[in-house]
Amino acid sequence: MKRIHGQFVDILGKRIFSAEVSIENGRIKSVLEKEHSNKNFILPGFVNAHIHIESSMLVPSEFARIAVLHGTVATISDPHEIANVLGKDGVYYMIENGKKVPLKFHFGAPSCVPATSFETAGAVIDSDGIKELMASPDINYLAEMMNYPGVLFEDEEVLKKIAWAKHFNKPVDGHAPGLRGADAKKYIDAGISTDHECFTYDEAKEKLSYGMKILIREGSAAKNFEALIGLLPEHFANMMFCSDDKPPDDLILGHINQLCARAVAKGIDVFKVLQSACINPVKHYNMNVGLLNVGDTADFIVVEDLKNFKVVQTYIDGEPVAENGQSFVEQVSFESPNNFNVDSKSIEDFRVEATGNKIRVIEALEGQLITNEIHAESLIENGNLVSDVKKDVLKMTVVNRYQNTEPSIAFIKNFGLQKGAIASSVAHDCHNIVVVGTSDEEICKAVNLIIKNKGGVCAVDGETQKSLALPVAGIMSDQDGWTAGKAYQEIDAMAKELGSNLKAPFMTLSFMALLVIPDLKLSDKGLFSGSKFEFVNLQM
Repeated sequence: MKRIHGQFVDILGKRIFSAEVSIENGRIKSVLEKEHSNKNFILPGFVNAHIHIESSMLVPSEFARIAVLHGTVATISDPHEIANVLGKDGVYYMIENGKKVPLKFHFGAPSCVPATSFETAGAVIDSDGIKELMASPDINYLAEMMNYPGVLFEDEEVLKKIAWAKHFNKPVDGHAPGLRGADAKKYIDAGISTDHECFTYDEAKEKLSYGMKILIREGSAAKNFEALIGLLPEHFANMMFCSDDKPPDDLILGHINQLCARAVAKGIDVFKVLQSACINPVKHYNMNVGLLNVGDTADFIVVEDLKNFKVVQTYIDGEPVAENGQSFVEQVSFESPNNFNVDSKSIEDFRVEATGNKIRVIEALEGQLITNEIHAESLIENGNLVSDVKKDVLKMTVVNRYQNTEPSIAFIKNFGLQKGAIASSVAHDCHNIVVVGTSDEEICKAVNLIIKNKGGVCAVDGETQKSLALPVAGIMSDQDGWTAGKAYQEIDAMAKELGSNLKAPFMTLSFMALLVIPDLKLSDKGLFSGSKFEFVNLQM
């Protein structure tokens, strides 16, 4: 029997007392009030209430080795990214890899594969596929229903997917940025219980009033913490924390513990913060995660204080998995399924003949997934549209990774590159190759480097190049988490040396092909207006 001493944090009881916690056979046997000298705090482990593990560019087992250092014991994980590449086989791959380590991954059934019909994905999961997945005890919920127009217009296939979740008594996650009023209420009344896409206080407050649970998201590209945290003091019972995306270098620095520290620093009651971070996800998703009650599985953490939440120890099923910055989660072997089926490109593939004096331009916004449509004067050389580096209107392309087709071309503002190009095959949702560059030559070089690596992220400038290969489905590394994190950090630094002033240029780039987030985005099939929900012409 193990005995852990510390200051016991009774979150729901809103009290802290000196205690001895006894563990037997992986479960909490007793919690006794007992005086001792240990000043560390014992509390339930942190839960990320919505994350795509693939966004860390790590397989689940490698993600776990780092996450436990920050007190994370479980995640609500949407394998939507790999599902768009490999279908149900990708979902099962994530589940099986996650089972090899102690961290408690709770995977959902991706509801929108492909996310839209306006781009090329590697797979389709229809309502019959959802039925199969939802029947599995390894699937805990129906993942984010991004097709909110399908819900509102009562699309038969969409409603079947939701019906299967209800049949198996599993929650349905939402994804409806900016949806308000009667439409928001109809969407929620369809059985959709959460949203992590709110980007304004008023939007989140309205959805809370309709009975929806709101997740405060703070990722690398989408940062909504400051906009939404003011709701937590009053609505803490119906709020949770999530990252959505979490690249490897960012994961090394911290996880949900960082959001708790920021919330407490704003003067928010620590018990309300911890209820959102530790308890609400477990109860909402009926997770197999203990909450320090007698008889629960012994999933908990020991921290130095309730301000910075520096983790001293992390326990899962009664066993220590991290202590004082050292992870005890062992590295495991895994396969690297892949389906990059595209040949290298030539510079001519990225030429666009000028037919007008004005172009539509995607305006990327710092800390947001949404974009604006703006219009700019065309810069023309030898009859072709080219990047206007001085005005920061740069050429962008999306290249189909699944088959040989003509690249689609657009222009984008606010990436700031003065030279070179950056590219990634982490491009939500279909994970085709997305590139921004200062010249057709640099764009072609970056595209071909990604194709050669069968997936990855890279930055190129003349003869200089840095890359991180992502051979697992073209979106995850086959390296250990720290090696991948260091490589990603170096590529990110190079992107900034090339002139980008974005805080997370690659994560921002990855969302520029995400058609379900308005307004102007680019898929492998063309320039797409989220407000009109149709393709639009580049040249005006």
